[in-house]
Amino acid sequence: MPESLSPVVVASIIFACTFAAALFGMVLHRKLPDHHLNDESKEVEKLVMGLIATLAALVLGLLVASAKSSFDRQSAELRQVSATVLELDGLLAHFGPGASEARQRFHSAVSVATAKIWSNDNVRLGLANHVEANAFYDSIQNLSPNTEAQRFIQKRALEISAALRQTSALMIERVGSSIPWPFLTILVFWLSVLFLGFGLFASVNATVLVALLIGALSVSSGIFLILELDQPYQGLIRVSDAPLRNALAQINQ
Repeated sequence: MPESLSPVVVASIIFACTFAAALFGMVLHRKLPDHHLNDESKEVEKLVMGLIATLAALVLGLLVASAKSSFDRQSAELRQVSATVLELDGLLAHFGPGASEARQRFHSAVSVATAKIWSNDNVRLGLANHVEANAFYDSIQNLSPNTEAQRFIQKRALEISAALRQTSALMIERVGSSIPWPFLTILVFWLSVLFLGFGLFASVNATVLVALLIGALSVSSGIFLILELDQPYQGLIRVSDAPLRNALAQINQ
């Protein structure tokens, strides 16, 4: 999905396409000759509509399940990152006064990374996060351990910080949507054809119009839900930053 289009805009476009297709089907119902709408023709058209409905339902179901699974996985991943942040800060605190600069750089790097993940200013914050992360990693390498315990802490801190850098990079890469635009376009085409068929067999009255309106709204809201879950750090439905904020508050005490 193009990053310039929000899920609300995409859902609105899908609603307009499906409902307009239903209205166009109603117009065709009145314009087509009778032999195009006889029992034999209706039977074939209903079979095709059933096939398309099955395909669309399967794809929508798989997308919802996949998006929800990805959302839950990233939420759990964020909680794990928060715990790792506390662990690394505790290790540096046990190292002693010699790790004061490393702790300060660590706090700064976590703050910048947190701001980047939940911000739209990815270019500026991305550069800042890269600089802070490198400075923190260098500060750990420059520690001067005097005891076996300090050497263990330095080694362990390097391992954890490397893992955190990788996880942070993956989280930042997931900021945008992962649903390909052609895939979504084909799905919308299927739904529009399906609603065209609904309108083709429907009589023009208020009850039918309301039913088609609700159907188009339901389909578009379903895709809106998928797109929202697919962008876990933006939009109305997003992964809470509370675990990481709480971790930041604790290490800044």
